[in-house]
Amino acid sequence: MSNTKVLPLLEPEAVAPCCPPLTERPLTADEAEKTALMFKALGDPVRLRLFSAVASHEGGEACVCDISDVGVSQPTVSHHLKKLKEAGLLTSERRGTWVYYRVEPSVVTAMGRMLSSLG
Repeated sequence: MSNTKVLPLLEPEAVAPCCPPLTERPLTADEAEKTALMFKALGDPVRLRLFSAVASHEGGEACVCDISDVGVSQPTVSHHLKKLKEAGLLTSERRGTWVYYRVEPSVVTAMGRMLSSLG
């Protein structure tokens, strides 16, 4: 007799898009706050480099060990990655001693849609 147990699959949490296209309607106060947090996070050159390193990394995810060469100390890299996560731009997963980061595609798509409406 086996002691194995079948566990149910969990659906990944859907991240709500940050905001509508700018030309659709005025943003609510909540939408403006969420959107500003994302753009503020990307407004720092180190964060933008880290975000770009994750986004362009092979396989769409990057180990912190592969992207930490941005000219600042490791604790500072961790701080910037935390800010990108708090802004909803990155997700992370710990595997052993390393943390792997992935761009949150639904949020980036919504940000792109928001800005592309201006052109």
